[in-house]
Amino acid sequence: MLQVTVFSAKKYDIEYLNKFNASDRLVFKYIESRLSAETVTLAKGAFAVCVFVNDIIDNEVLNQLNSFGVNIIALRCAGYNNIELTTAKKLGFTLCRVPVYSPEAVAEHTVGLMLTLSRKYHKAYNRVREGNFSLDGLVGFNLHHKTVGIIGTGNIGLATIKILRGFGCRIICTDPYPNDNVIKEGGTYVTLTELLTTADIISLHCPLNKETKHLINTQTIDLMKNGVMLINTSRGALIESQALIGALKAEKISLLGLDVYELESEIFFEDLSETIINDDVFERLLTFPNVLITGHQGFFTQEALETIAKTTINNLLSLSKGELSGNEL
Repeated sequence: MLQVTVFSAKKYDIEYLNKFNASDRLVFKYIESRLSAETVTLAKGAFAVCVFVNDIIDNEVLNQLNSFGVNIIALRCAGYNNIELTTAKKLGFTLCRVPVYSPEAVAEHTVGLMLTLSRKYHKAYNRVREGNFSLDGLVGFNLHHKTVGIIGTGNIGLATIKILRGFGCRIICTDPYPNDNVIKEGGTYVTLTELLTTADIISLHCPLNKETKHLINTQTIDLMKNGVMLINTSRGALIESQALIGALKAEKISLLGLDVYELESEIFFEDLSETIINDDVFERLLTFPNVLITGHQGFFTQEALETIAKTTINNLLSLSKGELSGNEL
């Protein structure tokens, strides 16, 4: 039997991994803490480690794992920006991930943020619970005929486009690797500058890398239409967080929906309701009445969790037999 140390393990991770672990080859050791230089020793004796989006797999952690004889890292997600890939490859690590779990889950959450902000569902919900049925201040706007700019047209971007086309939106996109299916769905590829200057709503669906870090910054925000809606359900560091404060105060951004945040690793996935959060930018964002933040739950559906568990287990079983699953980096 092979031990797999699962870091950042929450109740739902344990439930779904146990449910679909029918093999007698894998034994999961669950660690609630995230993987870091301080917790890496908990992986001693493991066949592999299993990690999530906010685990830290930097040079120090990789060297430690290598010294323990752990050379397989299984990601329970699609993104891998939290891994020092050059070092991992140099040390001979095998990296596997879940490239597609439920594009529709994130796409539906994206559109949910758009609808909540545009129609003020969250404010209406709180009012009605307090017996306040006044409609004053709840005027919204139609998504129909709005121009939506999609930055990144992979699986999630495409799924989002399909939903928005049903609302009657005009879709413009930008991506260094155009997707023929986007054209079939009625989307039009334009330059990033044209997208920023034209779109009424901008939604981010690209991976985080050196080219896309802080893609949305003071300069690119200045190019946007006044009163734009900005949505990010991809990776927090696509946006320079500090730049949002000035844009919101100047009403350049009229509505902001975030399911991810640049420094979320210190905040998200934990109950901090009895804790003082020391991130001044995050706390300032929460004070704006036109900002809606959710805690990285875009992926969080039964279907996605099932796919993540099944794919992760299949990846590990394949590697344990000296085979490839096809999901290696």
